[in-house]
Amino acid sequence: MPTASNYAKPLPRLTPLTQPFWDHAKAGRLAVQACGECGDLHFPPSPVCPKCLSAKQEWRTVSGRGTLMSWVVFHRAYWDGFKDELPYPVCLVELAEGPLLATNFGRGMTGEPKVGAPVHVVFEPATDAITLPQFVVD
Repeated sequence: MPTASNYAKPLPRLTPLTQPFWDHAKAGRLAVQACGECGDLHFPPSPVCPKCLSAKQEWRTVSGRGTLMSWVVFHRAYWDGFKDELPYPVCLVELAEGPLLATNFGRGMTGEPKVGAPVHVVFEPATDAITLPQFVVD
């Protein structure tokens, strides 16, 4: 498995705010923040709820199922680590629970997926510390 020193693609910066997301992903679970006051589920993480501004935030495991909202194929490598994968797809998924995630298709993409297609999460280890949630069409 690659390490952070030899993994060529950009890696997330782990902070106290984002660490729980990556811990859940490493354990094979998809999680988003949930407001302890109003119950709003949101992503990306925030120190306060974007709906009611409460600081009572917790992490909640979600189903990992969603809907493909959009996708695009990049024909330019904005980071050197993607050069060998050109062209590569990126997708926007609306989770069944509501939040949106910009991510990659997992296990390669074949054909042209349809907007509105059901998807589910898979987990791809990137390094010893980072496991990336990606989505595949059902």
